[in-house]
Amino acid sequence: MQVQVAERPAATPPASSGRNLYLDFLRAVALVRVVTYHAFNWAWLTLVFPAMGVMFALAGSLMARSLDRGDRSAAAVVRARLRRLLPPVWLFGLVVVTAMLLTGWRPDDGGGSKAAAWARMLLWIVPVGEPPFAPTDWAWQIVAPLWYIRAYLLFVILSPLLLRAFRRAPWAAVASFLALAALAQSELLPLPERVAEPFTDLVTFGACWLLGFAHQDGLVRRLPVARVVAVAAALLALGGGFALTHQTEEGYDLGAIPFGQALWSFGFVLVLLRFGPRTDGWVRRHRPVHAGVVLLNARAVTVYLWHEVALVLAVVLIDQMWRVPALENFLPLGATWFLYLAAWPLIGLAVVLVGWCEDKAARRPVRLWPGPGRKPAAVA
Repeated sequence: MQVQVAERPAATPPASSGRNLYLDFLRAVALVRVVTYHAFNWAWLTLVFPAMGVMFALAGSLMARSLDRGDRSAAAVVRARLRRLLPPVWLFGLVVVTAMLLTGWRPDDGGGSKAAAWARMLLWIVPVGEPPFAPTDWAWQIVAPLWYIRAYLLFVILSPLLLRAFRRAPWAAVASFLALAALAQSELLPLPERVAEPFTDLVTFGACWLLGFAHQDGLVRRLPVARVVAVAAALLALGGGFALTHQTEEGYDLGAIPFGQALWSFGFVLVLLRFGPRTDGWVRRHRPVHAGVVLLNARAVTVYLWHEVALVLAVVLIDQMWRVPALENFLPLGATWFLYLAAWPLIGLAVVLVGWCEDKAARRPVRLWPGPGRKPAAVA
C-alpha cells in the first residue's frame, strides 16, 4: 500500500475545529467493549471489536491534530496531554494504594531492598512501568488495565518524533511497527521483563497510532477502495490465522498474541476509518446514543481506570446479597451477566464521585454528569 505524500507543514491547522462524533462514537463503543470483556472474558470479543487498537488509533489522530494546530510548541502539546492524563491517574492511585496499605500490604513485603521497593512507588506518579501492588487477586485485577495508561503516556511523549518520521515515509513507518510486533512475538530480543512489556505494547499498537496520524492527514480517505479492501482482508486473514495457530492459555485471545493483535487491529481500524460516515448527524439524531457518546468521551479516563474497581465491588456487593434469602431466591446472583449489570451503576457512581478530576485536569468547568447541550470536552 504505497501513497506518496508531501510532508505536511507543522503549522497547518486541522480541517475542522469541532469534534468528530463518529470518532467519539467509536471510542464510546471501545470503552463499553473493554468493560464487557473484563466482565465476561470472552476471547471472541477481541476479534469482533479490537477496542485497544481503536482507542490507540483515535488517540493518535487527536495527538496529530493537536501538534498541527501551530499555536504552541510540540513540547507544550505533550505537556498539555500529560496534564490531562496524570491527575486522574494520581487520584486513582491515591485511592487504590491507600486501600492496599489499609489491608496490611507494604511495598517491601516481597523482600529485597526496602529503599528500592519504596522508590518503585514513584511509578504510581510517573506510570512508565508497572507499579508495585499487593499480591492479591483483587489488587491484580484493579491494576492490570494500567498497561494502557503506560503505553498511551509513552506514545504521547514519542509523538513529535513519530509524526515527523511518519510524514517522511508513511507506510514504511507503519510496516516497521508491524515488523517490530513480529519481532516482539518471536521473543528473540533479550530484553529485561520491565523493558520487554512496554516495548511489546508500543510495537503492537504503534501501527494503529500511526493510522491515527494518517486519518488526521486525510490519507486514509484518499486510499482507493479496492486497495483498502484487499489490504484489510489480507491483514485480517493473517492476523486471525496467526491468532488461531498461536493460541495461549487464553486461547485465541488477541491480548496475549502481539503479532496477531497488531495485524488484526490495523486491518479492522483501517476499515472503520476508511468507510466510516463522513458526517455525524446520525449520532445527534439519536438522543440516547448522543448522550452516551458525550458522557463516555468526557469521562473516558475515569471509566477506563475505575471499571475494574466497579467489577470488584460488584462481586463484594453480590456476595452480601447471597446472605438475604429473598435476593438469593429471586435474583440470578451467580450469573456473570448480573455481575456485569451491577457494575454499571458503580461505574456511574465513579463518574459522579471522581470524574470531576478530568475536568480539573483539562481546565474545564466541573460537571458531575456531562451531556449534550453542555460545553463539550476540549481537545488539548
